[in-house]
Amino acid sequence: MAKSNALTQPRQLNKGINWRALYKLTKPKVVALIVLTSMVGACLATSGLPPWQALLIGNLGIGLMAGGAAAFNHYIDSEADAAMARTHKRPLPTGAIASWQALSWASLLSIVGFAMLYWWVNPLTAWLTAASLVGYAVVYTLWLKRATPQNIVIGGLAGAMPPLLGWTAVNNSVSAEPLLLVMLIFTWTPPHFWALAIARRDDYAKVNIPMLPVTHGIPFTKILTLLYSFLLFAVCWLPFLVGMSGLLYLAASCVLNLRFIYLAWRLYKGDNQRDAMRLFGYSIVYLMLLFVALLADHWLFAML
Repeated sequence: MAKSNALTQPRQLNKGINWRALYKLTKPKVVALIVLTSMVGACLATSGLPPWQALLIGNLGIGLMAGGAAAFNHYIDSEADAAMARTHKRPLPTGAIASWQALSWASLLSIVGFAMLYWWVNPLTAWLTAASLVGYAVVYTLWLKRATPQNIVIGGLAGAMPPLLGWTAVNNSVSAEPLLLVMLIFTWTPPHFWALAIARRDDYAKVNIPMLPVTHGIPFTKILTLLYSFLLFAVCWLPFLVGMSGLLYLAASCVLNLRFIYLAWRLYKGDNQRDAMRLFGYSIVYLMLLFVALLADHWLFAML
């Protein structure tokens, strides 16, 4: 009899509702970063304080739908997650919850979030957030992720939407300024995720997901990661060049991007896994601090 693989054999399902497991399905750390960027988008949409309804209910609705999208991602990827060392301890592979519970939870969060945005904020924000959810949970997770090594480049647009969603929650319109912030996150996403994909290449190869390091090799992915880090530096200048932000943001952006380029260079020249995870970890802190700098610069300009 063949030995069972501990990574692919789910544990016995728990009875009742495992709220901790449902919470983990929402990828709370990712959602926190999404809500931060959407809140910054909302604050930048006005020279004063944003309306409380748009700021609080808007970002709560965006956060709920982001959590719903994450839960859909867990549900769709549960089989692959069970076979990967990085993800085999997630709630579905371990049997902490049943598949129907995950699907119900994802649907509930998405519907409640959409209703909050539609009725208490505005329909534009609700539909744009729904489009972002579909883009991530369906277009990326169900199709692009397994169809092309450019999956994260194309699919990254869905994850880049939060600043625009925060902006539309306040202004009920789309304009050029929040699209610059969307472009910033869109450019940040490939080097952020490729760093992780380099470190976990064998995992993705095992489940036949065509991430760039699997299809084109780690050396090629390192080169693209480094090139994207320079492109990201250039894109980060745009808010300053169009007068959307000032010198405080520019200074912080330069410091943060120089560190990003340095770590991308170390990855290019050095050890695959250690340097890849170092860049991946920094990229999360980078995006958080970059948007905090945007907000701090905005309030400083408003006070002056």
